[in-house]
Amino acid sequence: MTAPAKVITGIRTVSVPVTDQEQALRFYVDTLGFTVVRDGPIPAGRWIELAPGSDDVVVTLDHVTSDVTRGHIMIRFTADDAAAAHTALTAAGVDTDEILAWPGVPPMFAFRDPDGNAFSITEP
Repeated sequence: MTAPAKVITGIRTVSVPVTDQEQALRFYVDTLGFTVVRDGPIPAGRWIELAPGSDDVVVTLDHVTSDVTRGHIMIRFTADDAAAAHTALTAAGVDTDEILAWPGVPPMFAFRDPDGNAFSITEP
């Protein structure tokens, strides 16, 4: 059997389902510090692209409609200092879990956005 041609070459966008795009935009920009890459109208709301850091992957805030079903989402973001990120997000009122510190594994913690989408922050 020969190997298939390379079809997928990377990840550009990760979509996050949100019920209120304006509220989500404020959370991701004002609380998490993301940068707006693109924000424009589309038939189902707005096309919002955000950059969490300096890499090529962007996050889109997709407006959830009743005819669209989505599965569980988990994105692992990075921070140079998980403890400092945890302190800052907790102080900002973000729903965070405790920092996990297992031997041989980088420190990490989970948090949720206003729509209940689950994420984590892990030191590189």
